[in-house]
Amino acid sequence: MIQTYLVRHGAPDYAPVEGRGWPGMAADSAPLSTEGIKQAEAVADLLSGIGATYLVSSPFTRALQSAAIIGHRLALGVKVDYDLRDWLPDSTGSWRGVADVRAAQAELDEYGGEWPDGIPRRWEPLSRVRERARAAFARHTASTDGPVLAITHSMVIRALTGIPDVAHGAHEYYRYDPADDG
Repeated sequence: MIQTYLVRHGAPDYAPVEGRGWPGMAADSAPLSTEGIKQAEAVADLLSGIGATYLVSSPFTRALQSAAIIGHRLALGVKVDYDLRDWLPDSTGSWRGVADVRAAQAELDEYGGEWPDGIPRRWEPLSRVRERARAAFARHTASTDGPVLAITHSMVIRALTGIPDVAHGAHEYYRYDPADDG
């Protein structure tokens, strides 16, 4: 068992993205808000006593910026793994804004996080999110014997723990077992 702390990035500031009219996946370049920076600092202070030896992050700006703050405070380098990225509300990357994302999430919730039998959807099912996150842990936990911090997103945390909505800057304890298939 590997002790893992799943940390949701701090609150993002979408104003720079929205002000440029960037749709869909371009929103992933949004930086942290002032409050998000404070949240990252606070969770770093909160987790300073766990003895983390490894920090891995989603590649999205809001997570990377959170990881940089946390890593700096805890004297940990930041590794990046694409498989810790956020959930895809539309596999084509063509969503236009928050209304499209909320509609996809409502449908995901309606179906319990998984596609209806034999009917693929554009949104990524939670089983795929869980599978790729576990693959990331397999790559990163083999080289450490201490607790791991994973800076990621609410849907990734949900896929791994079942907790539906983790607040920005919050964390959940997760015991990663490489022998567990699901």
